[in-house]
Amino acid sequence: MTFHLGYGTNGFADHRLDDALAVIADLGYTGVALTLDHAHLDPFAADVVRRTGRIAARLGELGLVAVVETGARYLLDPRRKHHPTLVSEDQEVRVDFLLRAVRIAADLGADCVSFWSGVAPPGVGPDEAWRRLRAGVEAVLDGAAVDGVPLALEPEPGMVVEHVEQALRLHAEFGSPEPLGITLDVGHCVAVEPEDAAACIRRVGGLLLNVQLDDMRPGVHEHLEFGEGALDLPATLAALEEIGYTGLAAVELPRHSHAAPEVARRAIEALRAALPPVDHPWLVEAERSVRTDPASIRTLFPAVGRTVGRTPLRAPTDPLGVVHGTVDDLARTRLLVALAKVSQDLGAELVSLYRYGDDAERRGVLRALADVGDKAPAQGVELVKDALRTNDTRLVAAALGPFAADHLDQHTWRHGVLKCLFLGIPLAAVAGLDRRADAELLRMVGAYADERRAAGRDVPAEAAELLRSQT
Repeated sequence: MTFHLGYGTNGFADHRLDDALAVIADLGYTGVALTLDHAHLDPFAADVVRRTGRIAARLGELGLVAVVETGARYLLDPRRKHHPTLVSEDQEVRVDFLLRAVRIAADLGADCVSFWSGVAPPGVGPDEAWRRLRAGVEAVLDGAAVDGVPLALEPEPGMVVEHVEQALRLHAEFGSPEPLGITLDVGHCVAVEPEDAAACIRRVGGLLLNVQLDDMRPGVHEHLEFGEGALDLPATLAALEEIGYTGLAAVELPRHSHAAPEVARRAIEALRAALPPVDHPWLVEAERSVRTDPASIRTLFPAVGRTVGRTPLRAPTDPLGVVHGTVDDLARTRLLVALAKVSQDLGAELVSLYRYGDDAERRGVLRALADVGDKAPAQGVELVKDALRTNDTRLVAAALGPFAADHLDQHTWRHGVLKCLFLGIPLAAVAGLDRRADAELLRMVGAYADERRAAGRDVPAEAAELLRSQT
């Protein structure tokens, strides 16, 4: 694993900071997202320098890396939450706070200071809010230059910078300065972004300085424990590995302090279970071989399963790997990602590996299309169509992943969904179902349900649920 797993102190608000750090370290986390606040480390306290030095020593003793978070609710104004912000009329109060945070981060040896834009005040239009934001960020960047601590802007639902696209825009408008990066809360991606967390991670790429981990549901800004929302945690962590992220990814559950030790324990167990289990020396060497000699994939691809194993990625809920795939699926994706960076004819190679491969190798090609298929869309579509002509449940499920959701024509896609119902494949395997389901699909599923009832057979629960959810 290239990055550190941590926990946010805002999820330990009822603990003394020293106790919180000890619990976090004892659970196996290697980092902490430290929120500056009254109860833990008050940036306005008279002895803040001494206190910071002691905390820095404690972090060293516990082996914890750190980032500094600045989202305390009532630190600056006891009556108005999160006020003032960088888009408030009195933004200088927020600027001063952020510069204090930078100095504390420097003394702690923290990776960065994370911050957000704020909500536009009543009567302040988008242009004026953006102007204020630019002025505030510029003031912080100028003031922070002497300390050399990077700043990471977090897109936050409902704020002036709500989406990744806006954070990237601001970065570009400043001339892409190195000290300014991005904090990404993966739950926010579920709640408000048009693409999933893994895609957001890839989009931010090298600008990613800080990651907050939590689950959410689409359209709802509520921090949930893993498994309670719609986040694909394994895919999210795999994307962090894929881009070579080396910073902190810390659990962000600010409303769970009442049960912090138990919640933090459940979180680390979920993270460990979701981490890509393919950091195998053989695979690392195989990726290197493919990058230097693309033709070597023809001998390496068949060897994956017997080398790294065939364990389902989410065995407790997906024991056959039908929905989320297997360890060897993930390893083959990594080999094909390496190939895509150097191959002169990726499409032909994908077709060859699929055509001459066994069922596991074919599944590996299909599941990798989400990561490499955009470089060979025509060939990818043909491979998906071929898989949908089979009755192999794991092959059909692999075919209906994110690539098919983006590239397969509607007619073929509808029949693929119907085939899942025929074969008993969980519809969780169908990427983009909510987005692509239309009236014709519902008509087809309704007719299928009517045929089952007429024959005196039960209607699959997933068919009935699909019909209910789309009406």
